[in-house]
Amino acid sequence: MSVEPTGEPLLELIRVMNTLRSPGGCPWDAEQTHRSLVEYLIEESYEAVEAIELDDRVALREELGDVLLQVVFHSRIAEESAEAPFSIDDVAQGIVDKLLSRHPHVFGDDTADSAAHVESTWQAMKAVEKGRESVTDGVPDALPALLLAAKLTRRARHGGLDVPVATEQVRNEAQVALDSLGDDEFGGYLLALVEAADKRGVDAEAALRVAVRQQRARIRTAEGLSD
Repeated sequence: MSVEPTGEPLLELIRVMNTLRSPGGCPWDAEQTHRSLVEYLIEESYEAVEAIELDDRVALREELGDVLLQVVFHSRIAEESAEAPFSIDDVAQGIVDKLLSRHPHVFGDDTADSAAHVESTWQAMKAVEKGRESVTDGVPDALPALLLAAKLTRRARHGGLDVPVATEQVRNEAQVALDSLGDDEFGGYLLALVEAADKRGVDAEAALRVAVRQQRARIRTAEGLSD
């Protein structure tokens, strides 16, 4: 049986953070900045991901709280900015407005026949709103290489672009190997590639990042754009 949230604990969290950042509060909290908190934002996000992958609901509840703390913390710091300050209310209102505008099939008169349709429409609206030229725009280079590769190839696919990711020989050799794998064996194959790279003194993360940058350039060329 679900319980309707009241929002009061969220308001209490905001009040607690305000106290920690105010005079007489916590010295450590008071001296933090957006940049100093980046490592914690990344760490807490990964810990939440781990809880999801382990299907640990107790841990997930705690880790989501830690992620929420980071959002409130950054919003509180932003209130103090002399230039372009914003508050947690602005953050919340911004995402509410975005959800309303990006779901016209729910809050408007449009229709959506599948999740894939919804995702394609979302990306199209996002591109228009942000004035993006390429499907690769907005994919942050700071992502881990494997996640960056997946994001970029998915963007290209949703954009209707069929851009080869490597030379024909490499693609053919990889396809032969992949055709023999079951769905549950892909992880082992990737791990074997990382192990092979390490034995040859190749940094797999760096190598994939180089390949992704090259693929981004190929996608932009296919779109008729140049860097």
